[in-house]
Amino acid sequence: MDGNGRWALARGLPRQEGHRAGVANVSRLVDAAPALGIETLTLFAFSSDNWRRPAAEVDSLMDLLRQYLERETARAIEQGVRVEAIGRRDRLEPSLQAAILQAEQATAAGRKLHLRIAVDYSARGSILAAARSLRDLSYEALASALGPPVDLVIRTGGERRLSDFLLWESAYAELVFSRIMWPDFSPDDLAAAVREFRGRERRFGAVPPKRMRLREAWLD
Repeated sequence: MDGNGRWALARGLPRQEGHRAGVANVSRLVDAAPALGIETLTLFAFSSDNWRRPAAEVDSLMDLLRQYLERETARAIEQGVRVEAIGRRDRLEPSLQAAILQAEQATAAGRKLHLRIAVDYSARGSILAAARSLRDLSYEALASALGPPVDLVIRTGGERRLSDFLLWESAYAELVFSRIMWPDFSPDDLAAAVREFRGRERRFGAVPPKRMRLREAWLD
């Protein structure tokens, strides 16, 4: 979900307006995901490193997330969307913690789409916490504690890095980059990323049966 602030500044708007537009776009992408064959969608809403941003911007982001959860939970139930937050919760305001818990409990039966929202999230922190929680550390136990493997990572906003996002789970993920800022990233753009993913040959370290033509990962 990258590019909200730059989207706003390019239009002469405060950064918070970009975040507001980005949150509004979440609903459009969530609605489109199941028809594209997406069963799990993880959105990077707030990094643990984002606490370094100005306090007013952080407060605005947290308030927007709380409003989204309160507004969209009923619709998620109707659409069969299970909502889950990943990341730390101990540093979040009690009202946001309550909104997260209420959304998770209310949508727990959803089977059409598993929507995971990463809040105060660090992949390295999650790996460390998972390792510390295990009595017997093994590859399989750590993988189970962290979550399912990721097939496709889409980075909007023109950057080409993972930025501490799902590092373990994305070991064999396909990477797709777009210069489109998140508020403008449409269901059609998501569909294009899925088509790009399905056109890739995933070898997982094995020898390919034939030489494949390499393609640039930019979609726009």
